[in-house]
Amino acid sequence: MKTRAIATLGLSALVFGGTMVGCTHDGGIASASSRSEGAAIKHAAANAGKANNALAKGDAIRAVSFAEAAVAMRPNEIAYRTLLGNAYLKAGRFSSAHTAFADVLTLSPGNGKAALNMALAQIAEGQWDQARQTVETHSASIAPSDRGLALALAGDPAAGVEVLIAATRSDQADTKTRQNLALALALAGRWKDSRSILGVDLEPVLADKRIVEWAAFAQPTGAADQVAALLGVVPVKDPGLPVALALNAPAPVALAAAEPAVPVEAPVGTAAVDAAPSTPAETVSAAPVVASAATPGFAPRSEVVQPLPARAEPVQVATIAATGRFKTKLAAVTAAPRQPAKGNYYVQLGAYDSVAVAKDAWMRAKRRFAGYGDLTPTGMPIKTETGQFYRLSVGGFARNDAAALCRSYSARGGTCFVRTGAGDQVAQWIKPGVQLASR
Repeated sequence: MKTRAIATLGLSALVFGGTMVGCTHDGGIASASSRSEGAAIKHAAANAGKANNALAKGDAIRAVSFAEAAVAMRPNEIAYRTLLGNAYLKAGRFSSAHTAFADVLTLSPGNGKAALNMALAQIAEGQWDQARQTVETHSASIAPSDRGLALALAGDPAAGVEVLIAATRSDQADTKTRQNLALALALAGRWKDSRSILGVDLEPVLADKRIVEWAAFAQPTGAADQVAALLGVVPVKDPGLPVALALNAPAPVALAAAEPAVPVEAPVGTAAVDAAPSTPAETVSAAPVVASAATPGFAPRSEVVQPLPARAEPVQVATIAATGRFKTKLAAVTAAPRQPAKGNYYVQLGAYDSVAVAKDAWMRAKRRFAGYGDLTPTGMPIKTETGQFYRLSVGGFARNDAAALCRSYSARGGTCFVRTGAGDQVAQWIKPGVQLASR
């Protein structure tokens, strides 16, 4: 980080203490100090907000500048130091991120998200032993699905697989847990088992493609390659977190301007970063330890397009009264819902431990989304190393109709993706003889 960026922190006319207060009566200094403290809180929040906005726009370099300003004014604010650490991660500055998250843990020792992100930064720095120690020290506060993959990335895939197998057998297991297990198995060289787990949530063609991607991912050329790929960032030469922002550094003499005058620039000769959006300061979360669809990992399918309306709204229609005057009223005129066209595409809603659990999930899905009300669920059992799962789906549709249905469900808070048929049959809890509504 160029030191001139920190120099901008002294631009405000408001100062701490009584040096420039100019008060002539008792209590004036305390009053001015209180006003300065209030201004510091306000300006720090403004900078934090701008840092989040910059991250949302993919401008990690500018986000770092604003986050540093916020931390300089409120050095003990956990949310701002967390935001700063996330900004460094998005900018590919792993050494600075390591320091920032270590500071967060000093302020909040039980912060599992900060511990996970610090471990990722340590892995990117090539500090595998230290990363494993970080994960183990904070094992109680790091989610098993993240902890297992972090251990695998830190050079102990066998331990990671053990943690993740146990996690997949819990009631909280989800798609992310299974995909992290699949990646850990790949890193352990257990490619057949990895492909089997991938097949629970992905259709065969996509699962095979993912294995090919992971084959390259498992052979990085640099220490930072795997973490950078998971986070979707480009590593840069990192001078480290500025000394002025150290947790035990003296408080700044003056408040920073609401917006830094000189945004931090990337080191000469380094690649520009196209970082993913971050969460707001008050809801900052750990970097996800599961890859996106564009990098080795798992994410929702890309076939999702324009949603179908869940139900038609009443239409305003004009009618002519006996007097010949026009009147407008709400008429119960609704268009008959169009049945999805037939095809070989299915909307997968999840993979569950048993048929009974899948049935319960289907009932919840129907309550959430009225569009499933007239459709018949489908499914199929799948056996893996960790047990048997039951895939829940609905389909037999043309691709566009299946994608639109999934998009509509996602808009109402559901989780799904579109795939081609893989032996899906009418769900086992449906009475014999019931036909699919779409056929």
